[in-house]
Parts: sequence; structure tokens; C-alpha cells
Amino acid sequence: MDTQARHKVVGIDVSKDSLAVCHLADGKAQHLEIGNDKAGFKLLVKRCGADSLYVMEATGVYYLQLAYYLFEQGAPVVVVNPVVIRRYIQMHLGKGKSDRKDAQWIMRYGEQNQVACWQPEERVIVECRQLEQVIEQLIKQKTMVTNALEALERQPVVSQLAVKSLRQTHKLLDKQVREMEDKMLHALEAVYEKEIRLLCSIPGIGRKTAAMLLLFAGGFRKVDSYRQLIAKAGLSPREYTSGTSVRGRVRITKMGGGLIRGKLFMCSFSAKKSNAACKALYDRLLAKGKNGKLALIAVSNKLLKQAFAIVKSGVPYRADFTKNYSCEA
Repeated sequence: MDTQARHKVVGIDVSKDSLAVCHLADGKAQHLEIGNDKAGFKLLVKRCGADSLYVMEATGVYYLQLAYYLFEQGAPVVVVNPVVIRRYIQMHLGKGKSDRKDAQWIMRYGEQNQVACWQPEERVIVECRQLEQVIEQLIKQKTMVTNALEALERQPVVSQLAVKSLRQTHKLLDKQVREMEDKMLHALEAVYEKEIRLLCSIPGIGRKTAAMLLLFAGGFRKVDSYRQLIAKAGLSPREYTSGTSVRGRVRITKMGGGLIRGKLFMCSFSAKKSNAACKALYDRLLAKGKNGKLALIAVSNKLLKQAFAIVKSGVPYRADFTKNYSCEA
């Protein structure tokens, strides 16, 4: 979007219950404090207009209702990673911190940078991500119950009623996880049947991983490069060196994407045997003296590249896939 063509940029610092708003009027910064609710949203549009560009950070889930409301009103919306705003403030040597100051910095960022407008994701993606979060919580509860059961059974005196209760709880949680996973898979397959079939053609990736990849990538609809996915998954290498004296090990960033990163790492064990490109990469790294874990992380990275390339091309996996197709869309 051409920043010069905008009439007004509105910066919004979002918190759970309130919105700190900053916009220019007659060349001067104007501040507004409103509630993070429908009444506040209506006041915001009334004050700043539906033709303004609204810029906000992706603050947990608290920005979503506002973003959806503004989108429905026809207002252009930009959602920025909080890390980007923080680094922008640091780059300009910003001092002090308050909601009003943050809103002003967000407004300035929107004025001075090329920004892409936000659009809500498809309903099935939003709903299935919620299911995924619940499944993750249920799995954590299962682990807690398993640990409690093991600890109980190691005691010299054991209440059979307590053991029975924990086993029943574990069984119930396991049933809930399986049912929700099935519902999530069926919901995604109803909309993304072709994409899941393509992803499952990759040796090492099954239906559950394919579904997780679709959720993680938002159906691959808004992704322009596999590098975006790798960065989002926290699989980008980060080097720590300086001059001739500092020589830290190269590590992955591990910023975000913990669920998909863990799932891809587990898939890498199978992929290093059955996936031709992954096997070649794994063997090459081991031959260079790299340790097994680093090689498996590289395989995880390769699986994500293959997933992007295969979905974007629409061509199922072949052993010589990377020789015939680019990983860039």
C-alpha cells in the first residue's frame, strides 16, 4: 500500500480492557482512551473515520475483535508483529514507555513504512486453531495425570480408589483428545482435501502433521515464500560471532511455532530414512561431522520447504522434486 496516498494513519496500542489511540489532527498528535469493546470501537470509527488506516500490534487475542470490527466497517487494517514495533522504537532511540507513547510510535511506523493490509483468516482455520489449542491443553492434563499416577504407584501404601480415579481421568482425556483430533481433521479435509493429499505425499508427513501444517500456514493462502514459514516456525539459523574472538554455535531462533517445530522434529526421524532429499541432507551433515540433533533440525527445515513447494505447485512429492521445481512460489 502506498503510504503517501493515505488520508490518515491511526495508531492503536491494544490491551485487554482498553485501547490507546493516536492520530494526527491539524498536524498535531491527538490521543484517545477508549474501551476494548463494541462501544469503544464505534466511538473510534466515529472519531477517526472508516477511511483511515488503522495500525495495531498483534497483542495475543485482544486485537482480534477490533480488527474484525474495523474490517467489517470497510476500514483498512494493519496488524504488526510487536517485535517489529519494539525494534522500530529502539532504532529511533525512543525513551520511556506508556500506552500513549506506544500508540504514537505505532502511528509513526504506519506513516513511514510500506505495510500490508490485514484480512481475517477463513472460518475453518480460526475454529480449528481453537480446537488445536484445546487439544494441547488436554494433552498437558494427560501428562500431569500420568505423572501423578506413576508417583502414586511408587508409594508403599497405595489407595486403589485414587488409582482408579486417575486412570478413569486419563482414559477420559485420551478419548477427548482423539475425538477432537478427528473432528479437526474432518473439518480441514472438507475444505483443504487437495492440500492435505499433497502434504501426505511427502514421506515422513502423515494426516495429523499435514493438518497442523495447514493450520500453521493458514492454508498456505497468504504465504509468498518458504522463508516466511521457516522464520515463523523458529527454524531460521542464528549465528553468534563477532570479530575473531567470539565464535558461538549456530542455533535456530526458536521464536514462535513451538507446536509445529516439535511435530516436524518428530517427523524428521522417519523422513531421514524414507524421504530421498531429507536422507541425502542428513547423511551429508553427518559426514561433515555435525551432530545428529542438528542434522534432524535441518531435516525439519527441509520438510517445511517441501511442504511449501508441493502445495504451491500442486504436484505431489517425487524423489527428484527439488531438481524440477523451485521452493519459491
